[in-house]
Amino acid sequence: MSTDKPIKIMIADDHQMVVDGLVGLLAMDSSVKVIGEALNGKNLLDLLNQNEPDQIIIDINMPIMDGIQVTKYVKVHHPDIKVLILTMYNKPEFIRQMLEVGADGFILKNTGRDELLNAIHSLDQGRTYYGKEVMAKMMESIAQKQEKELPEITAREKDILKLLVQEYTTQEIAEKLFISTHTVDTHRKNLLSKLNVKNTVGLVRYAFEHGLVD
Repeated sequence: MSTDKPIKIMIADDHQMVVDGLVGLLAMDSSVKVIGEALNGKNLLDLLNQNEPDQIIIDINMPIMDGIQVTKYVKVHHPDIKVLILTMYNKPEFIRQMLEVGADGFILKNTGRDELLNAIHSLDQGRTYYGKEVMAKMMESIAQKQEKELPEITAREKDILKLLVQEYTTQEIAEKLFISTHTVDTHRKNLLSKLNVKNTVGLVRYAFEHGLVD
């Protein structure tokens, strides 16, 4: 897209003060131009039929049609329009839903003008944009999901896994932990089964990939 023409923006938020504030902020930058305002999702879609923008900035929680419904519709019927979510909600389920329906960017309403413009220009250049707080929440959610999905490993199994990673032999592990080699082999077999891997190499790789050892 040519940088000579301003990026055409439409805004949808059910709070007039928010809309007015965004219009005022964007009016200070000649690289963008607000061409439409709406207080709900349905009104925004009506505006799209009259004059298609380059991007829309929408809230999630709106009457008649919310941001998720609007984004899903836009991505099907106006696929060239970029969608930037601007909301006060940073819950993982909202972020996940917006990603699933194809939102191109997601930032919070407490963001500053510079980040808002960075998001708009990133989308204009074909990139996605997620604010720092949103990224942190996404990573936290992924980490929690991975933790929940990990099989339960006993303290003794973890001790043995750490020593396997350090390339100790069965005999050396038995001597170090004051247990029999048979017990070591039993724990090793249990780890193979729990982690669904075939051999010690698989155990080591799994341990590193899932942060089970340092």
